[in-house]
Amino acid sequence: MFAIMEFGGKQYKVSEGDVVFLEKMDVEAGETVKFDKVLAVSDNDSFKAGTPTVEGAFVEANVVKNGKAPKIVVFRYKAKKNEKKKQGHRQPYTKVQITKIGL
Repeated sequence: MFAIMEFGGKQYKVSEGDVVFLEKMDVEAGETVKFDKVLAVSDNDSFKAGTPTVEGAFVEANVVKNGKAPKIVVFRYKAKKNEKKKQGHRQPYTKVQITKIGL
């Protein structure tokens, strides 16, 4: 069984037991989160697609931790103009484990 859910402007294909890195949420580690924006749900024998979401479908997940991704170096420069800018960025994330997919 799998579901396609939407969170933070992105779509994720998840199954029970999967670990997913989502956009930062204001929840503590150990809490349970419920996602209602489920775009499609598939069982072993059936597939249900929503218009735009499936009525009554949900995905429950357990928050594992909040953290930051590895640093990305952003370097911009203009050739022959002695113009350059170096900047770093670490994207915050929330790591969740999918516990239940329901209809």
